Amino acid sequence: MALDAGGTSEELRAHPDWKDVVPSVTDAATLGDGLRIAREYSGRSLAELSSLTRVPPRYLTALEQNDFSTLPNRVFSIGYVRAYAGALGLDEQLAVERFKRESPDPSVPLQAPVGVAFEEVRRYSPRLIAAGLALIIAVVGWNVFQRVSLMRAPQPSDLTAIPESWTLGAVPGQPEALRLSAPRPAPPDQTIPALYITPGLEAELTGVDPASPEALAAAAFGAPPVQRAFNPRGAIYGASAGASQVVIQARKAASLVVRMADGRVLFARQLAAGDAWRAPAGVAAVVDVSSHFADFDVYLNGEHGGTLTAEQTPLSQLNARAQTLARQAAAEVVARTQAAQAEAQAQAEAVAVETAQVPTTGG
Repeated sequence: MALDAGGTSEELRAHPDWKDVVPSVTDAATLGDGLRIAREYSGRSLAELSSLTRVPPRYLTALEQNDFSTLPNRVFSIGYVRAYAGALGLDEQLAVERFKRESPDPSVPLQAPVGVAFEEVRRYSPRLIAAGLALIIAVVGWNVFQRVSLMRAPQPSDLTAIPESWTLGAVPGQPEALRLSAPRPAPPDQTIPALYITPGLEAELTGVDPASPEALAAAAFGAPPVQRAFNPRGAIYGASAGASQVVIQARKAASLVVRMADGRVLFARQLAAGDAWRAPAGVAAVVDVSSHFADFDVYLNGEHGGTLTAEQTPLSQLNARAQTLARQAAAEVVARTQAAQAEAQAQAEAVAVETAQVPTTGG
């Protein structure tokens, strides 16, 4: 019996459904050779394949002749390779990959393989590590050398040598009669000079002699009580301090609205506890605090003048109160000054009379 050598019998080839096996595109020397051999195996012409793939015959001829320079742009060229390989029964992906290898894209820069870069690092890494260690050892050695060279063993100083005969209180090199006393305390610090008061100036301005306890007690007894002064504890709105005699301060968070006579709003704000508003002088307006009028303190000329007593208070009324109190305070100061001056003048006249009545003694 003869062995089957793998050949194909003539009977199988004569069968109507027989079809030769298409050689692989990777077996040929080039892509063009593989396409041409596959077309010849198929028995079809370039015109038939052009009609089937809708690719112009000149581009199919360029692919078979490896003349890639006559092909259109790369996207269309890859499409032509894929269509031609599919029509010939070849592996389209293998044909496209071989086309990319044989006709690389010049717009994409070539990159080194990862393994090559890794080998370069491995080749030079011992040298780099050795250079780094040498640099570190040099820096550390230099610092150690500098410290050692600057170090010096302690030596006794001739200037600080103390003779054995020296005792407490004695001055070396001086006779025994000269001795040092105990140290004295440092004088107290005095950075602010004492306030200088011109003699007689306070008495001239106030009419009260500061050296007389009786006059000071009488002035304090006759003076009106001083009310609580304005203490800013938050933001201050409104007029400046020199252009206002009335200050409204909120005890707790509340709204304050000040309207002009023509209906315009002069001031409107939700005040926090401690915020204040300085009222301008000579302005016709109304202070509106809704139902929380007891939550606002009124300060007249810097002194507490009570709280608001109504939901709406004319601003002219508060300014008038402040002006009246200011005039009264000024009149009281003038009256006390005049009374003190009159009393001082009477005392001076009495002393003059007593001096004139004292008899003089002759020799």
